[in-house]
Amino acid sequence: VLSGCGVYDGTEIHEASAVLVHLSRGGAEVQMYAPDVPQMHVIDHSKGQPAEAESRNVLVESARIARGKISSLAKLTTAEHDAVIFPGGFGAAKNLSTFAVDGKDCKVNREVERVLKDFHKAGKPIGLCCISPVLAAKVLSGAEVTVGHEEEEGGKWPYAGTAGAIKELGAKHCVKEVASASAVFSLTPLYEAHVDTKNKVVTTPAFMCETALHHIFDGIGAMVKNVLKLTGK
Repeated sequence: VLSGCGVYDGTEIHEASAVLVHLSRGGAEVQMYAPDVPQMHVIDHSKGQPAEAESRNVLVESARIARGKISSLAKLTTAEHDAVIFPGGFGAAKNLSTFAVDGKDCKVNREVERVLKDFHKAGKPIGLCCISPVLAAKVLSGAEVTVGHEEEEGGKWPYAGTAGAIKELGAKHCVKEVASASAVFSLTPLYEAHVDTKNKVVTTPAFMCETALHHIFDGIGAMVKNVLKLTGK
């Protein structure tokens, strides 16, 4: 499920690509969806500032990542799918929810909420990375998720405050690395994802951490691998 195209006002493109590569490697058949709604706003990514005169549609922008093969989120049903995955990017907090503005008092897009509740009720796994675990924290009471660390640690975890908001939403936050410190120097690195086995929710920090791109990519791989494992297929 995508939320636009571009880290500051939509889906984080590297995260979406990583999810798709790992799903492909895992032999999964993929269908992409996005809500057919206006974006909260449009960011000029070259300046990091809002483009005041512009407006864009989340589904239309997400189609850039999907190479045109995308459907409205209203058409997504649990009966036709084994799992659902939400990449991160500020779009998850701006277009799929109002978390970027309202924090713990946020509202979740009604189709996003429906999908999360439907998959949870059906006992089918839900994967989320970066900021998108806030969606599960808001919708699925008592879920266990991770957005990484709970302290900024000199800028390594610039969005660490999100962990506090997750707790205020009634979810449990579990501290995780993108890659364990020892694993960075290992021939067989250990990339981390948190698996809430009760709720079948799998999360990983991704770009919540300031680290090398390949660590982000492989951390997302750990999330995808666990999602696929939970499908039992």
